[in-house]
Amino acid sequence: MKPISIIGVLLIVAGVAGLVLGEVSFTKRETVVQLGDAKIEAESKDTFPIPPIAGIAAAVAGVVLVVVGYRKR
Repeated sequence: MKPISIIGVLLIVAGVAGLVLGEVSFTKRETVVQLGDAKIEAESKDTFPIPPIAGIAAAVAGVVLVVVGYRKR
C-alpha cells in the first residue's frame, strides 16, 4: 500500500470518528498556589466541538487520496 493511500485511510477514519463523536473532551490541571513543597491544583474539564463539516471534509479528502493512490499503480 502506498503512503498516500495510508494517509487517505487515516483521514477517512478520523473523519468518521469526528462525525460519530462530535466533540473531544480533555482535562487540564494547573497549579493555583504553590508555597514551598505544598501546592494547590485546580482541575478543569474542557470540551472542543468538532464541526460536522470538518468530519465530512476529512472523509472526502481521504477517499480522494485513496483513489489517487490506487490509480498511480
